Amino acid sequence: MLDRLELVEEFFKNEFSDAEPMVRDVATYVLGSGGKRLRPALVLLVSRMLGYKGERDIRYAAVLEMIHTATLIHDDIIDGSDLRRGEPTANNTWGNQTTVLVGDWLYTRTMDLCLELGDVDVMRLLTSATLRMTEGEILADRVRGRINVDESTYMDITQRKTAELFAAACAVPALFQPATLHLTEKLLDFGRNVGISFQLIDDMLDFTAASSDLGKPVMADLREGRITLPIILLLKRLDRGTSERLREVAATGRFDAISEETVLEIVRTSGVLEEVRKRADQYSAMAIRQTESLPKGPERDALIRASELLLDRGV
Repeated sequence: MLDRLELVEEFFKNEFSDAEPMVRDVATYVLGSGGKRLRPALVLLVSRMLGYKGERDIRYAAVLEMIHTATLIHDDIIDGSDLRRGEPTANNTWGNQTTVLVGDWLYTRTMDLCLELGDVDVMRLLTSATLRMTEGEILADRVRGRINVDESTYMDITQRKTAELFAAACAVPALFQPATLHLTEKLLDFGRNVGISFQLIDDMLDFTAASSDLGKPVMADLREGRITLPIILLLKRLDRGTSERLREVAATGRFDAISEETVLEIVRTSGVLEEVRKRADQYSAMAIRQTESLPKGPERDALIRASELLLDRGV
């Protein structure tokens, strides 16, 4: 998909060339900071699989990445993050007020890009995904700093914050042609399962990858009060005293009650990372099963391979 992805990059350049200078500078900085372009690649790959021949896939590949970028900008502000992908965050460079407004501009412009083509059904799908993502962030903020988050709440947040945009990226191409509308739900399910698997691996990497690979400090989630599945599973295996020390880390963001090295050792030797990996495998397998009713060919094979490759990030 590299030739089509290059056209997506051109779309970004054209889109921001006439924007306000501050919008252009911030958006270009964040978009150019090393993102994997997973969501655009999914849009383009599914479009080709469904036999689409036009240019709307380029536009909506860019739109999905713009929505994703807006969420990253807002997440970094909420989390007070200084680094993303090894570089200073936009809010660290331009301040919270400017960057939150640029994030708002990106969200609004994506809807405008749908309206320019009169794609009401696409806009409905994308606004639904964006609303779900926002609800997920609200729910995540409500439990931030609390270590007693149950697994169902975690999965609800994960599906909303991460999986919904993956689902939209996979399903949008089905709306380009009447002949492929019947595949919308299958593609939504595929994308959600891939998105959940992706997030579970991300949660693992917070404990297993080097900070240089992550582009942010190790255990950033725990440090910022975000309780992920490894910690939820770990708490069931800990004595009360150790649980209380972890609770203090989540509440304060400081490793005063227990050292970072101790937490890493406990997590890595407890078996919880293997359990999280097993669950990621299960969601990936569910995604692959959803492809059985999709058109056969190299594109479908690539979707299956992508589901598998996302499991091996950082390995």
